[in-house]
Amino acid sequence: MFLPTTIKEVEARGWDELDVIIFSGDAYIDHPAFGPAVIGRILEAEGYRVAIVPQPNWRDDLRDFKKLGKPRLFFAVSAGAMDSMVNHYTANLRLRSNDAYTPGGKAGFRPDRTVDTYTQILKKLYPHTPVVVGGIEASLRRLTHYDYWSNSLQRSILATSGADLLIYGMGDKPIREVAKAMRNGFNMKLLRGLRQVGFLADKEYVERLYNQSSKVLSSYEECVDDKVKFGENFTVVETLSNMMECNTTLIEGVGDKYVVITPPHETLTTEELDHSFDLPYERAPHPRYKGKGDIPAWEMIKHSINIHRGCFGGCSFCTISAHQGKFINSRSERSILEEVKKVIAMPDFKGYLSDIGAPSANMYGMRGKDESLCKRCKRPSCLHPKLCPNMNNDHSRLIELYRKVREVKGIKKAFIGSGIRYDLFDDSNYFDIVVKYHTSGRLKVAPEHTEDGVLKLMRKPSFSMFEDMHRRFKQICRREELNYQLIPYFISSHPGCTERDMQCLVDKVLGKLNFTLEQVQDLTPTPMTLSSVMFYMGENPYDHSPLYVARSQDDKRRQKSYFFGGELPTDVQHRKTQHGGRPTRPAQNGDKRGGVPHHRPRRK
Repeated sequence: MFLPTTIKEVEARGWDELDVIIFSGDAYIDHPAFGPAVIGRILEAEGYRVAIVPQPNWRDDLRDFKKLGKPRLFFAVSAGAMDSMVNHYTANLRLRSNDAYTPGGKAGFRPDRTVDTYTQILKKLYPHTPVVVGGIEASLRRLTHYDYWSNSLQRSILATSGADLLIYGMGDKPIREVAKAMRNGFNMKLLRGLRQVGFLADKEYVERLYNQSSKVLSSYEECVDDKVKFGENFTVVETLSNMMECNTTLIEGVGDKYVVITPPHETLTTEELDHSFDLPYERAPHPRYKGKGDIPAWEMIKHSINIHRGCFGGCSFCTISAHQGKFINSRSERSILEEVKKVIAMPDFKGYLSDIGAPSANMYGMRGKDESLCKRCKRPSCLHPKLCPNMNNDHSRLIELYRKVREVKGIKKAFIGSGIRYDLFDDSNYFDIVVKYHTSGRLKVAPEHTEDGVLKLMRKPSFSMFEDMHRRFKQICRREELNYQLIPYFISSHPGCTERDMQCLVDKVLGKLNFTLEQVQDLTPTPMTLSSVMFYMGENPYDHSPLYVARSQDDKRRQKSYFFGGELPTDVQHRKTQHGGRPTRPAQNGDKRGGVPHHRPRRK
């Protein structure tokens, strides 16, 4: 059975009361790739009565927020699989016309700043019922952060939403602890003792809390007055977030209150992660969406398998390590192969797995050779500036997993759709196996740029490594008589990237290597990433070196135009023609007066 979404579905289970009600900005898809479904199933497995309200209408009389009443324990709020502002706007701040997490791909079914809106409504309707926020939007906005869409520093989402508690990172373990702490009623004393949560506290509490295991950050107000202090806050947060063992509580002032962020849990064990994936999901969208059109995000992943969480690449623009963590949390072969069989049993499966992947395709099972060294390490990346000598990058376990998947009856082909880290290759024939057995004809890799200065700021390897991999790819294709393509991703307007750098990129990629660029994007500075901090500050917060930043929309458009041979994209040319050579003001905050929105596929 699906988790109930209406009062009739609640009554069909024979329940007269709910323990937890989840509000989500995404459509309800009961599958382990979608956070609200995972949280709901974990709580259900613990014996709680859980319901989910997907994409409630926040514009009408708020009946969607009232229809299930109030829960016995708490409301849980998530914006969904994406930050709502990233979901709504392009890098040029133009309103998107679609939403991949909504039936029919329709836009307009969630508000800007979803967590704030849902939480404020719930606190107004049910002021005495706790609200716990989580998911990517809450996680990346847990402290003072740069908000690209308002071009300003924003307070912690705890302060803007009014939530009682925040869970950051992956919520498998903390959500069970939060529910247990609230089993006999709201007890803030118990909740404040949990790991991986955040809350607001007064000065008296903070003075009692402060000791050697606490770190006081510059306040929100101090960060607004001094960009350097904001940068220093970030370096502390990023460093602590990437430690294998962290016992430091963070304290940050905001107004007359303090945001308190407790230390994270250790990475889940394989058994704990398997438990989350093995729960009895329906592995489908809720029947309420029948006849309303396909949900693009579901169509993309329904025949794919996620084999691990976490990423130790530490790319400056990526939120994965800030949310999932740097250390790899791998599923067992048993769990993965059982899920493969479940996919095979799906009525529309034709024998082709779209992806056996993860945040990075080839990090499965990888850990440090000597984990006592990992426990002392503070590097944000195990790959930059070069592969850590303590990293066990042996691909043999992954190669064996691929072989077992290929041998499952009913599998014709199992593709690798996730990006591969070519700076992680070992001496095995892993790359040969991927090209020969697991490529659909188009293999995706992400060099992101060509110039060493920009790549260093991105925490990406030298472009020469991509060129070596490209030569090897062509050799394999010739040997195996495969007519395959290599599809590289590139980013424009990253801090430190100039138009000269973009011209060099084009000369090397379009000229020397003769690629046709398909997968390109303009940088969107996302909260809690190093790239967003550099974008806001105009300098590297670690060494305070000044950086050029293509900050205006015109500058960003010009950089992106190099991907198209130096010509501005068609819609920009049209606006320049229609408005005397000057592009119209980009749409902001739902304002559609900025001309026709420019939409291009965005890399997930």
